[in-house]
Amino acid sequence: MTEHRRPRRPGLVPPEALEALGERTDPIADLHVAHESAAVLLHAGRAADDPAVTERLVALVGEIGLDTLADLWAGRPARSLPGALWRLYVLHEWVLTDPYGAAREYAAGIRFTEPDHAVAGAGDPTGPDEVRRVTDAILRGAFTGDFAIALERAAAFCHVVSSGRADVSEGPGAAVQAARMQTMAQDLAACARLWRADALH
Repeated sequence: MTEHRRPRRPGLVPPEALEALGERTDPIADLHVAHESAAVLLHAGRAADDPAVTERLVALVGEIGLDTLADLWAGRPARSLPGALWRLYVLHEWVLTDPYGAAREYAAGIRFTEPDHAVAGAGDPTGPDEVRRVTDAILRGAFTGDFAIALERAAAFCHVVSSGRADVSEGPGAAVQAARMQTMAQDLAACARLWRADALH
């Protein structure tokens, strides 16, 4: 005969036990960390006036990993300071890891977006070395020059890649990938305008 069991009330779990699970999150704290870390990083790079510091910031993903930056910034709005820096680093990392693919798409897009090609400053001819060089220069310029210009150059680069990707890529995902790159371009351009208006936070 089966014993009939009365439902039991759940026991109270102490806060330290919940913390030990590693699943506790504080969305407000995460928001502040994202925006403060982006502001501190950008300010430190721009205030340093030291090529060694700049090069270390350009190579930041290699030092701490893209996942760490994603944890900090990827969840923030695209048109925010952490969102803008996240997109600059993602663009730079993509070109570093796939320079031939980036060069192929970029070269294919030039004939559709000649003005954007001029703004991006990739030069001619456009091969793997050139696209690596220009994305290095864009990210470096975020810390050493006019941040809005760096964002505009990145936006222009993305416009060219988007057009080229739509032209040369095949398969059901090609149009979606091209559209994502176009959205990234629009967001970076919007961030440049916000920065000039002292409204990018």
